[in-house]
Amino acid sequence: MLRRVHPRTARSGPTGHDQVVENLGGVLTLSPRPGDGTPEISWGDTFFYYAPDGVVPRAQPFATIVTKDYPDDGSSRLDRPNTFRLNIFAGKEAFIERTGHTPHDHAANPADPSIADTLFPHPVYGAQAWLAVVNPGPRTATAVADLLRSAHHLARSRYQRRESHADN
Repeated sequence: MLRRVHPRTARSGPTGHDQVVENLGGVLTLSPRPGDGTPEISWGDTFFYYAPDGVVPRAQPFATIVTKDYPDDGSSRLDRPNTFRLNIFAGKEAFIERTGHTPHDHAANPADPSIADTLFPHPVYGAQAWLAVVNPGPRTATAVADLLRSAHHLARSRYQRRESHADN
């Protein structure tokens, strides 16, 4: 079984994004580990879902924390000591506001995804309006908090739409 953790125990950087997530409400935080039936590649990472009923939804998480390079995703250099990446589903509007271009144009506007405390389009999921930051810190604290609140709001809205359709 997946370990469900209180967000305050999730791996977090100096931005206090764990407190932001904790205060959002309805968040299910999952941290896969050995022996819980999850793929080994996910062990040590953290996944944040909007799930007020505590049931893992079929939907994607609204944010994740990854602690290692994944296959075809090594550009953030998460193999360095004490390095992790916070990934947040921004949605198209927030993505454009933060980057100055559409999600589909992210490849034409390259950023170095290994620089700490810098917001950038996710190296793999940028075209789907995901943003990321390696080792969030003081420079990105406000943006990270705003993006987490927005991502949670988007996830909650999708959940409520699904629930209202299920009731009809």
